[in-house]
Amino acid sequence: MISQENNSGTAATPDVPVRTGPAHPVTLREVAEAAGVSTATVSLVINKKKNARIADATRQRVKDAIRQLGYRPNAMAKTLVSGTSRFIGLVADGVATTPFAGQIIHGAQDEAWKHGYALLIANTEGNRDLEKDAIAMMLEYKVRGILYSTWFHRPTDIPETLREADFVLVNCFSPEPGAARAVVPDEAQGGRSATEILLRGGHRRIAFINATIPAPAKDGRLQGYKEALEAAGISFDPHLVMEAYPDQEGGYGATEELLKRNVTAVYCYNDRMAMGLYDGLREHGLSIPGDIAVVGFDNQEVIAAHLRPPLSTVSLPHYELGAAGVRMLLGLDEAPDDSAVKIACPTIERASVAVHSPA
Repeated sequence: MISQENNSGTAATPDVPVRTGPAHPVTLREVAEAAGVSTATVSLVINKKKNARIADATRQRVKDAIRQLGYRPNAMAKTLVSGTSRFIGLVADGVATTPFAGQIIHGAQDEAWKHGYALLIANTEGNRDLEKDAIAMMLEYKVRGILYSTWFHRPTDIPETLREADFVLVNCFSPEPGAARAVVPDEAQGGRSATEILLRGGHRRIAFINATIPAPAKDGRLQGYKEALEAAGISFDPHLVMEAYPDQEGGYGATEELLKRNVTAVYCYNDRMAMGLYDGLREHGLSIPGDIAVVGFDNQEVIAAHLRPPLSTVSLPHYELGAAGVRMLLGLDEAPDDSAVKIACPTIERASVAVHSPA
């Protein structure tokens, strides 16, 4: 298509006027009048039609008019034409209200912006009716795809309405192999890393206080503990593995039994459990890390960084889970055919572990 307006490259219209008065949506016609061109030419410039023969000076006048008038293209109209929008949906069961898991939203939002998308977020608190309505709303907005996330790592059923969209599971997975793309934390690697912090400190009798609640984290973190001991040439001793409820009271209550195991170091299922263990050890007149070294898991900043001494721990990669979910949705990261992509859990070493010298 050839634009006939002043294609000689010389300006034929005065400077674009600055709008005054009450704000209202700027129309395509107003931009065309300000730039001295047709609405068809404005449309070609806005949509960046590569084959349109428009002089550079004309194209620049249109851009100046758009900028000075504050024109915004009709995103919904473009969505109707293209069949998709510049939105990515995120449906979560409690991520937005969980401080450290909220990093999933942060990571997804940053990655979406990087690729020209905005995030639509629905926090359902596990309400199935609300979840169904949220997914339906996102489908009506023709989102590019949907991230479906849970606040802790677990298997999940895939809602039927979710199957109508391109989707990725984040921090959860389908029990049916190959049923859905997913990104999850590498719990076994995290368990290895936590144990290795203590091994590097010279510890050999290392207890593990695991959770009582069945979960992929419980199995994976125990697996990592065993793998780290094996790699260090230390035989696994089931007597050094205990279970407690994964909170402060659980860690505190495990102290008595722990002290019967004659250990020099403890790896706890999570930071809350480690916080309770701190209290129990101090009540027995023991110092950390002088008498017993302690490592946690999760890196809950409100806990780990502010204990005395600050707690060495392994961080759940929530930010990267959100970012990786967006990349997988957009086809920028490959997804395996039959299993979830596992994201590494980084270590944070603080003062709760010291070098141990065997007596």
